[in-house]
Amino acid sequence: MIVRIMGEGQWKLADSHFVELNKLDDELLAEMESGDEGGFRRTLNALLDAVRRLGAPLPDEALEPSELILPAPEASLDEVREMLSDEGLIPG
Repeated sequence: MIVRIMGEGQWKLADSHFVELNKLDDELLAEMESGDEGGFRRTLNALLDAVRRLGAPLPDEALEPSELILPAPEASLDEVREMLSDEGLIPG
């Protein structure tokens, strides 16, 4: 799976990491629904850190289609809310 973090680049992750990312996505969705800005910020950073830790960065010149696009670390709660589907940032 190719994951893009807006403003940073792309990472290639094994599909086996999807479960961990989806758990963080579920937490993020719950925090957004409750308006928990502090929890949202912590969980967004944990989600992005997990992608960076578990994935292999692709070279900047690589133009792979991203299967998943995540917001930049500094994205606001409202900006991320606009990116969400009913299933969160990570469908499935």
